Parts: sequence; C-alpha cells; structure tokens
Amino acid sequence: MKIYTKTGDKGTTSLVYGVRVPKNDDRVEAYGTCDETNSLIGLALSYLNSEKFPGKEDLEVEYHKIQTTLFHVGAELATPKGKEVKWSVTSSDVEQLEKKIDEWDAVLPKLSNFILPGGHSAGAAFHVARTTARRAERCAVALGEEVNPLVLAYLNRLSDLLFVTARLVNFQLSFQEQTLHGS
Repeated sequence: MKIYTKTGDKGTTSLVYGVRVPKNDDRVEAYGTCDETNSLIGLALSYLNSEKFPGKEDLEVEYHKIQTTLFHVGAELATPKGKEVKWSVTSSDVEQLEKKIDEWDAVLPKLSNFILPGGHSAGAAFHVARTTARRAERCAVALGEEVNPLVLAYLNRLSDLLFVTARLVNFQLSFQEQTLHGS
C-alpha cells in the first residue's frame, strides 16, 4: 500500500464511507485536531522515556488507552451525518477520565493561583496537548447537534486530565510550578 494516493491533490479528502469533502471542512478540522492532540500526547510521553517516578507505568498505560480512544473520537467525527458510527465514545470512557483526574489530582498540591504552562519538557508538552484538546472540543461544538454529546464530554474531560497530568509530571519530577507574575 502506498502512503500517497494523490486523491487529495485538489484540496479534498475522504470521510468515513468515502464521502469527499474539502480539506478545510469543519469535520476535517475537528478530527484533525484530535489527531494533533494524539500526536502531542505521544511527544509528551516520549519525554518521559528516561525518567523514573512513582506511578509512571500507570500513566503510560492510561495514555495508551486514551490515545486509542482519541482515534475512535476522530473516527466518529469523520463519520458523515446519517451514517452508522463504527466506533463510539461511551460514558465509561468519560468516567475513566474522571477517575484518573480525581486520583492524580489527590496527590498534587492544591492550586491557589493560576499557573503558567511549562516545567519539565513532558509537563510542558502535556500543557500543549491540553490546549489542542480544547481546540478539538471547540471544533466538535462547531459541528452542532449532529455530534455525539459523549464526544464533547470526552474532549472536555481529556483537557482537564491533560492539565492534571502536566502538573503531576512536574510534581513527580520536582519541577516547581510558576504562578502568574504578581500572584
């Protein structure tokens, strides 16, 4: 199978079921932003390759599941209106994110000020992934009522988990959080 197909050379791409749309279609923007988030999660995880800290293995296992689910979110967003969705986000997917948010947030110092994104390279990359997850959520909202509400909930919780993960990584690797100047 060739990597290039030349079918997109005129500015169109295929959704699930082969429906052709312009590459700047709202659906393409939504699932493309999920792909971007997924890639940034992979980048963040790669920065942890040589690091050791309590809970690292759990974090890696959890994010493997999340990256898989993000592919399902993208597939759902790439499915044209009125067509059967082959992979769906479930309420248990959302609940799993909530469970991890609560679990990981419980070990962190309480927030009393806004913090600046940064810290360890992995922590900073998780912060960037958080911002693209928020953008993916906004893109999905732009599609309107045809979007599964669980997709919106999943992307919303994912951005929250990515924030907590950035904080957790920085905490476990002894990188002090920076607050806003004057806070």
